[in-house]
Amino acid sequence: MIARVLRIAFIALSATASGSALSQAPAYPSKPVRLVVPYTPGASNDTLSRATAQSMSPLLGQSIVIDNRPGAGGMIGAEYVARAEPDGYTILIVQASFATNVAIRAKMPYDVFKDFAYIGMMTKSPMIVVVHPSMPVKTLKELITLARKRPGELNYGSSGTGGSNHLATELFAKTANIKIVHVPYKSISLAITDLLGGQVQMVITSLPSALVQVKAGRLKALGVASAQRSSFAPEVPTVNEGGVPYVSELWWGLAAPAKTPADIVSRLSDSLRKSMQTAQLKEQYAREGGEPIPMTPQEFSKYVFGEVNRWRQVVKDAGLQLE
Repeated sequence: MIARVLRIAFIALSATASGSALSQAPAYPSKPVRLVVPYTPGASNDTLSRATAQSMSPLLGQSIVIDNRPGAGGMIGAEYVARAEPDGYTILIVQASFATNVAIRAKMPYDVFKDFAYIGMMTKSPMIVVVHPSMPVKTLKELITLARKRPGELNYGSSGTGGSNHLATELFAKTANIKIVHVPYKSISLAITDLLGGQVQMVITSLPSALVQVKAGRLKALGVASAQRSSFAPEVPTVNEGGVPYVSELWWGLAAPAKTPADIVSRLSDSLRKSMQTAQLKEQYAREGGEPIPMTPQEFSKYVFGEVNRWRQVVKDAGLQLE
């Protein structure tokens, strides 16, 4: 009897101590959060990350430190976060290539479906169809008509095989039922330089990378690849208005390692959505041709998975060899 009483007392004391320890655990976040940017400093991903971190920090009550880990098309930084402690102190910026990487590679160092907890989207920016001014077309419909009359004669530049520009143009060609020739470059800036020089006839690229040239009359814009016209170029019709049901947008968002506690993911997501209301962040997103796109973790997960599956189908339809 005495032993039983002592055992019960010990259990009760242990439970009390455990509850006391939990109640004394520091609230999240109790130290700075690391935001891994899997690209070099100065690129749009880095710029957007820094602006978002600066706006989120006051809402979290802790600073968000940028950690650039470039390489392998963003996969080095993504793998680092996938293997990090799921405590909310290491997060990742993900973008369109996060999905296209899966589509073009036979093997990945992580599983986008299982190794991440998705926090929310930051912004989206439509791609734009631009051609050299010497092209005898004024509208997207005229471009498609010309391409159908001259199958395999028109060419387009991209940032490289398997890149966002390449896959976006392959999807456009399939949807429009045209055959155009791919000319890969080492960067989209080189492709645009040759487009300006007339060495290639067409490029589908991000809105900011082409808009200055369009406004200067050095390129012709035939359509933006978004569901609605862009507020940054309202005079340019959508590709859908040109008769092609096609949407292709660059996007950015945040993710954490899988098994990060739901309440921490929710805290980060809430802070991200609230930060989008600041004028400073809206202005930075606008520089990339985008506007804030608030999403819950569930909505963003669904979006990312949908993008992966969509680009996998594009790669399959185009007959591209997986790397």
